[in-house]
Amino acid sequence: MELIGKTDIDFTGKRNYAFAFSGVLCLLGIIAIVMIGLGRANMGVDFAGGTSVQLKFEGPVVIDQARKTLESNGLQADLQQFAEGNKLLIRVKRSDIPLGKVADRIVEVFTKEFTSNKFVVESSTEIGPTVGKSLQKDALVAVTISMLAIIIYIAWRFEFKFGVAATIATFHDVLAVLGVIFILNMEITLLTVTALLTIAGYSLTDTVVVFDRIRENLRSKAKGALEPTINRSVNEVLSRTMITVLTTFIAAAAIYFFGGEVLHDFAFALLVGLIVGTYSSIFVASPVLIVWKTKAGKLIK
Repeated sequence: MELIGKTDIDFTGKRNYAFAFSGVLCLLGIIAIVMIGLGRANMGVDFAGGTSVQLKFEGPVVIDQARKTLESNGLQADLQQFAEGNKLLIRVKRSDIPLGKVADRIVEVFTKEFTSNKFVVESSTEIGPTVGKSLQKDALVAVTISMLAIIIYIAWRFEFKFGVAATIATFHDVLAVLGVIFILNMEITLLTVTALLTIAGYSLTDTVVVFDRIRENLRSKAKGALEPTINRSVNEVLSRTMITVLTTFIAAAAIYFFGGEVLHDFAFALLVGLIVGTYSSIFVASPVLIVWKTKAGKLIK
């Protein structure tokens, strides 16, 4: 099945416009990183510190009702319901309430509001700001190691310049999605880091498919100049790229609309990342190879 027929679009000819647009996206991501470092971003419990309490009720509990109950009592919390239907995981960020008193406040609220549905506290955990900073550092290390691994793998699989181009495109995607999350003031949690690493993996896979076709065409008898070859290669895999992103987008959209409150932001990051990742595979990764060759040629001369 072909989603679109044979195309002859001049993708590389539009690279300057793409680079300008990508520069804005990356700038947003850099601003987001700076704001996170300064503590001015909307950090979740994992990074900012807070309280995690797990309750087990005698009967089923409606999660929306539980959320409204907490909000009406001045507690902004993330709630997760387990498959049994009678367990709730409640996570509250640091607030004016002393860290050790938040769990007591949660128990007090539910005892008062859920008189007909008794419960017990299965676990209660306090996450201090020191632990939050440690998690931020670990998340940054995880992303950095992933990027370095990408350079090494692509450099071994193709050539060094391909590895650099793929890494630039992957960094671009991570920065762009992080920038969007920051601009929309969405909460940054460990699930956000998971989404960013997932996006990096997806973008890399998509880029490798394009690079593989470029390499095949560069080695073929009908090979020509680099720019037309890259253009032809991108057009040849365009149908495959669109089908892949469409099917993946539908799956991520299902998680976004039906996955529940906890997975909402995670799925949103995936949806944005799929769009940005597809764009970067076409308009960023491949044109970087042209820029690389042009600059390298001038350097040699």
